[in-house]
Amino acid sequence: MTNHWIDLKNSDVILIMGANPAENHPISFRWVMAAKDRGATVIHVDPRFTRTSTQADIYASLRSGTDIAFLGGLIKFILDNDLYQKEYVVEYTNASYLVHSDYTFDAGIFSGFQSDKATYDKSTWWYQMGEDGIQLMDRTLQDANCVFQLMRQHYARYDLETVSNITGTPVADLRRVYEAVASTGRPDRVATIMYAMGWTQHTHGAQNIRAATIIQSLLGNMGMAGGGINALRGESNVQGSTDHGLLFHLLPGYLAAPRAKFQALADYIDANTPKCSDPLSANWWQNFGKYAVSLLKWLYGDHATADNEFGYGWLPKLADGGNYSWLTYWPTMRSGKIKGFIAWGQNPAVSSTHANGVRQALEHLEWMVTVNLWDTETSSFWQRPGVDPATIQTEVFMLPCAASVEKEGSITNSGRWAQWRYTAAEAPGEAMSDGWIINQIMRRLRQLYAAAPGPNADPILNLAWEYGEGEIDTHQVARQINGWATSDVKDKDGNVIVAGGKQVKNFTQLQADGSTACACWIYSGSYNEEGNMMARRDPVDTHPQGLGLCSNWAWAWPLNRRIIYNRASVTMRGEPIDPARALIRWNAAEKKWEGDVPDGGWPPGERLPFIMRRGGRARLMGPSMADGPFPEHYEPWESPVFNPLHPQETNPALWDLEKDAKGATHAFPLVGTTYRVSEHWQTGAMTRNLPWLAEMQPEMFVEISPQLAAERGIANGEQVLVESARGAIEAVALVTPRFQPFDIGGQIVHEVGMPYHWGYTGLVKGGSANELTPPVGDANTMIPETKAFLCNVRKLPGGNGRKEV
Repeated sequence: MTNHWIDLKNSDVILIMGANPAENHPISFRWVMAAKDRGATVIHVDPRFTRTSTQADIYASLRSGTDIAFLGGLIKFILDNDLYQKEYVVEYTNASYLVHSDYTFDAGIFSGFQSDKATYDKSTWWYQMGEDGIQLMDRTLQDANCVFQLMRQHYARYDLETVSNITGTPVADLRRVYEAVASTGRPDRVATIMYAMGWTQHTHGAQNIRAATIIQSLLGNMGMAGGGINALRGESNVQGSTDHGLLFHLLPGYLAAPRAKFQALADYIDANTPKCSDPLSANWWQNFGKYAVSLLKWLYGDHATADNEFGYGWLPKLADGGNYSWLTYWPTMRSGKIKGFIAWGQNPAVSSTHANGVRQALEHLEWMVTVNLWDTETSSFWQRPGVDPATIQTEVFMLPCAASVEKEGSITNSGRWAQWRYTAAEAPGEAMSDGWIINQIMRRLRQLYAAAPGPNADPILNLAWEYGEGEIDTHQVARQINGWATSDVKDKDGNVIVAGGKQVKNFTQLQADGSTACACWIYSGSYNEEGNMMARRDPVDTHPQGLGLCSNWAWAWPLNRRIIYNRASVTMRGEPIDPARALIRWNAAEKKWEGDVPDGGWPPGERLPFIMRRGGRARLMGPSMADGPFPEHYEPWESPVFNPLHPQETNPALWDLEKDAKGATHAFPLVGTTYRVSEHWQTGAMTRNLPWLAEMQPEMFVEISPQLAAERGIANGEQVLVESARGAIEAVALVTPRFQPFDIGGQIVHEVGMPYHWGYTGLVKGGSANELTPPVGDANTMIPETKAFLCNVRKLPGGNGRKEV
């Protein structure tokens, strides 16, 4: 989230797409309702009419996988009707940048496509540079090669009728949504956008969010109270886990993981430190070296010295061009290259796309460790229905662990608020905390390496792992995450600003010379010499205009800033763009900012607001994306219709490692999608083991429209078979007008929907929706496309009776 949950109340227009917060984020939805109570327009765009839709002022349906067409039409509407904030666009975006003269877009393909590799050479997407090293600009926005004109040209094709023919959204509904959102392209109105996995789980998921950034930047809604783009996380600590290096290509704090070609620390730092000559750009990533060296000092402690590049040689390197994303695990596992697997707090036999392929892959392991509260489909894959356990040689170890409420520590919510919580109950039986388990594993590994070092023992033996013999001290870990001085830290005049052994105040005191250690730079400031800032619980909103910052409740990264890029809420002269919602303002008398923690303390006009961007401006054109600098509509990997915009049907840079798993339209004519219900959590590992929740939602179901039910002769409550090219599951038919057929250019397309919480263990069992979903992923993130695929629904032979639904 650029903003936070409470800030939703400040919005005039709330656009919710790819999400169902009323059911999946119900506590947080109160702030949507608070905005509505004060007159905000709530818009919900979704294939299915949900409980969120019932609370919306405007509901519009669209076919799954066509969000970019919908948003592209909104971009065109804003441009055609001159509804963008001109000063904001000129000053704070790259609209004026002149692009390489060889940039083209033709027949669905951007310039630089390498068909043999299914990747792009992006050199023509970048900007023309002057002799002073600063990008050339046309602040009138009239040059044919400037970003603004290229964007206008790109979206000229997205007229209302064309968008309607792609999405199935009626033209009248498109117009209502576009008019409402575009009404915020002026200083005294603001819109926010909320999204969840309905946007991300596509072969163009990252470009869905890119399209949202274009809209919000044109309207001047980024950095504003009540504005921004807000991701709704699916777990209470998903934000915290990604912050701390969950993803294969990132180290904690979103530092790039080193590649094999960077064998020297200096080369690694240089490759990840952007260069910018523009004096108005803060170019904050120029501090990459400080954060990287501080991380190495945390990892290797006294073993990390300047003479050995702070232990950089011990840090594992990704193979050049290597991809270690989720989708690559299972074919690699099936090939026998992966011998062991630790499934920690996860249940991929249900949660992963192409779940049957995942379960088959697990059969090729020599060993597997599962760390979980209960026996899950993953830990019991070897005795799942339809297989002979005697034929599976994988040795499975089950380590019971404590639940979240049975241990102390912090969690970071969607709004980047790190909140400390305490043990509410002791874990039962032999269940231990995750910290205790990983500590035991690490201690034993070190003993084994010490006894028989082998060829590569240094990364293990030199690790600064000093957490005792039993339960780890979470406060010790939190202090390490904050960072401390390993020796006296001095300013440029030689004055000691942090004494050795003391906690640093925040990341502005981190150094690249080894005098500081920090496990995650963006959390620096969360547990400093003032104490545990995450444990603060003062609910008073001290903002003079009552914007709900609640700055003394817990702690938000970075630097307790509640809304990031907030310098975009004021002009270059320091004047609040919307005085009624003045997030920050410059106090000229005292020469300081007031309100939220600003994105840098420079006086007005000295720096541009988007400090994490190399040039300091928001990117309407994004030349770093893997699949194009502008979001473009492509059909999902499996689709029942042709792309009317151009002959390039699907994203040319998508990830499809298992092409033989693709389904054909004649066999699978329906669009399928997946979602969650309020009564179950994720794969159901917890909730299907609780009798009261299992009773509330006991059985797998598929929602189908009355029209489709009539065509197939299916009655509400009947057992049906749902099939795709990858599997088939039984489900109860839920016939409901929440789904309606789509008119796609004169072709009627039906869509069906399924929750994904069921499996073959627990108190209640059922087919897993992910047995049907495809093993194909987004070109940038490799996230699987589980929200749009082809399937079929038919009545089970023999009837099987009906159930009340």
